[in-house]
Amino acid sequence: MKILITYSSKTGNTKKVAEAIATVVEGADILDIKENPNFDDYDAVIVGYWADRGKADPLADKFLPNIKDKVCGVFATLGAYPDSDHAKDIINYGKNLLEENGNKVISTFICQGKIDPALTERFKDLPKDHPHYMDEARRKRHEEAAKHPDEKDLENAKTAFKDFVKELGA
Repeated sequence: MKILITYSSKTGNTKKVAEAIATVVEGADILDIKENPNFDDYDAVIVGYWADRGKADPLADKFLPNIKDKVCGVFATLGAYPDSDHAKDIINYGKNLLEENGNKVISTFICQGKIDPALTERFKDLPKDHPHYMDEARRKRHEEAAKHPDEKDLENAKTAFKDFVKELGA
């Protein structure tokens, strides 16, 4: 059974989670989406991305719809809190894209990750009436996000994918 773990990562968060998952999905190939991996060579595909404007980042967003008729897993990182409705929407976005193309998603995971510092700086310059204005709550969330993914997040990612191979029947 050939398994691919592929990811898109801007600040290293998603790559870090992919590498953690690879430790429990033994024998999987792990490749950056930028390498344009051929998912047809695999029986199962696990895809990771960072959240961008309510969906998968642009590279992953182009990649996900091309996967067809596979057993899949999906994971993501985002600056928001992982138990928020926004986080649920982000992971469901990828899951739904995969399922629309005949894929069966058997594992999912999402965690907070550090936000690109350039984005944080841009938010500081926004006017108070802007929806992304850097108020105190947003500042605290950015500070908390900078601590992630941490060891607990990585352990939770491993747990989420620990039985992936078993569920494949491999």
